[in-house]
Amino acid sequence: MRVVETAAPPSEPKRPWWVLTTYYAEGLPYSLVRLMSTAYFKDHGASLEAIGLTSLFGIPWILKLLWAPFIDVFATKRRWLLATELAIVVGIAGLGFASTLPNALVAGALVFMLLAIIAATHDIAIDGYYLEALDRTQQARFVGLQSAAYRVAMITGGGVIAFICGRWTWLAGYLVAAAVMALLWVLHASRLPDFETPRRTFTELGRYLLTPRHLVIALSVAAAVIGLWVTLRLPAVVAVAGPLRKISAPMWVVIALAIALGALAIRAPALKRKLYESDSQYAVAFIDYLDRPRIGIVLAFILTYRIGESLVQNMAYPFLSDIGITLEQYGVAHNTFGLIATIVGSIAGGALIARFGLRRCMWPFVLALNSLNVLYMLLALKYRFILENPEAGVADFGLVATLITIEQLGAGFGNAALAVFIMRTTKASFKAAHFAIGTGLMNIAGTMAGVFSGFLASGVGFPVFFGLTFLLTLPNMALIPWLPVATEDQRD
Repeated sequence: MRVVETAAPPSEPKRPWWVLTTYYAEGLPYSLVRLMSTAYFKDHGASLEAIGLTSLFGIPWILKLLWAPFIDVFATKRRWLLATELAIVVGIAGLGFASTLPNALVAGALVFMLLAIIAATHDIAIDGYYLEALDRTQQARFVGLQSAAYRVAMITGGGVIAFICGRWTWLAGYLVAAAVMALLWVLHASRLPDFETPRRTFTELGRYLLTPRHLVIALSVAAAVIGLWVTLRLPAVVAVAGPLRKISAPMWVVIALAIALGALAIRAPALKRKLYESDSQYAVAFIDYLDRPRIGIVLAFILTYRIGESLVQNMAYPFLSDIGITLEQYGVAHNTFGLIATIVGSIAGGALIARFGLRRCMWPFVLALNSLNVLYMLLALKYRFILENPEAGVADFGLVATLITIEQLGAGFGNAALAVFIMRTTKASFKAAHFAIGTGLMNIAGTMAGVFSGFLASGVGFPVFFGLTFLLTLPNMALIPWLPVATEDQRD
């Protein structure tokens, strides 16, 4: 296997400007695909069933770990970033023009999916570049800037661009978005530091993918997917597994990934010895991530970290609506006070981790994330009479806004800790791939929560539900003393 050659990163200023611009460029395409696709389909006359299928556009962000090793092995992170960013400009403009076609739904669906794949690849390159350019202390210090830039981009896509599309046309809105991305591409192409030495070139990637072995693997996977799709539609199978077909496609994807990674974790040491003797850097990227002390604890910690937060996020507005909070009030509280609190928590959390180390900050930050769920339980108990009798009154908006602000502040601290922890699980040879694996695992809890949160809340009621969201975080917190990576604050 070829040895990695990576030049030392340049000496960075105290505030590397590109953290803000690259993570803004990461968040904008995501918002244009994930937030705006439902509005696009609705505006062009799609059925509710078709609108529901827009969740499929999120699959590339779950599956991105499967092609992340290519970003580490071929060319440089900067080159991948610039290439995908330019492709995103074309894709966003293409969506605008697709909206003007007679078959705008079909054309839009194709472009949305292509843009999702490109944007997910762009995310890998940006995260990898961040990890290569900054040392561990800087990575922690600037994690809050990541969050701030990303959230502002989400507001731009889901707010400003949405307003332009609604006020004028989809073509106008998406051309404005494409222009913003084009300006970012010009800035990055001219000013973004270049410090990596590529292991292999883009040309070698083409030759690598077109080898007979990889073509056979691709055809086998395609045949397996088609065979499974056909099997699930056989009358006998439908009769037995009918309820399972209600589970969303993204959910099946994350279940399959969790099983596959668990199986690989068991076999990692033996497989790694064989793969290191070959030239399969793609496979080594996964085995190298899994071949570490207490890998089961690491995987379990990442997988379960956001269970409580995700459950609360999915049921927060339905609960608040039931106690008389309007959508407008919720939007003000969550997208104004809550947004500011999250950014403050993320920036302060990153600075504290950089100052005191992840080991010292992990416990208080995880408690800040999870213990505040109890506030929702107390609010549900306080307004139980409204839940039982909606005509009895409405909740105090000031109290609700305060709760959301405190809860989002805690989420900022907690998510800063998780982001830094995942960064610490990366190894030098495959930083982009390992970070993509970690974030992919992190998203599994959110996807699962979306499936089960409504059933759980309707079954036990909101006061018990929010109490359970805290209790379900206890197993995750119990893993903290056993984490092998949390104490490695100074190892580079």
